[in-house]
Amino acid sequence: MGLELGQPDEDWMLMQRIAQSNEVALRTLYDRFGNLVYRNACQVLGSVSEAEDATQEIFVQIWRTSDRFDPTRAKLITWVMLISRRMLIDRLRRRMVRPNAISLDAGQHDVASPASRDDEIKEGSETVRRRMNELPDLQREVIERVYLQGYSLREVAEQRGMPVGTVKSALSRGLTRLREKFGLDMTGS
Repeated sequence: MGLELGQPDEDWMLMQRIAQSNEVALRTLYDRFGNLVYRNACQVLGSVSEAEDATQEIFVQIWRTSDRFDPTRAKLITWVMLISRRMLIDRLRRRMVRPNAISLDAGQHDVASPASRDDEIKEGSETVRRRMNELPDLQREVIERVYLQGYSLREVAEQRGMPVGTVKSALSRGLTRLREKFGLDMTGS
């Protein structure tokens, strides 16, 4: 695919320039990985506009943490995708715990009590779990391992003794099925 064109030293120097607020370096990084991050965000979030926002937030986070990149611990693409995955998971979790809207009509405030909000969160989690259990075993297992347990697709493939492409397809089909069949786009609505 040609995504990881840089050598570890070149990647480290690029990240050091980004850490020094070099916008050209950030643009270079975005040119290399922006499309991959965006496609991943679209797949996970199921919304073009939300994926665009998430991609921007991810690159802002990369900008802020660029001095932490260590080429001896991970390739640059791996580091970028780890940040991306963490932020997308955080975004999904925030969707699940979004507080009720407050109505200001005629001075009425419809604010749920903390106990009822906890019940809604618990109910939403149970709904997601039930819907996940209706997926084929491989799709459910891959989604759980990648999004809930934090494994990479490669790690899941190694654990299952199957090609990475098979695991990636199972993840994609599972997320699509949750969105289409159950009307679930990980918002719980």
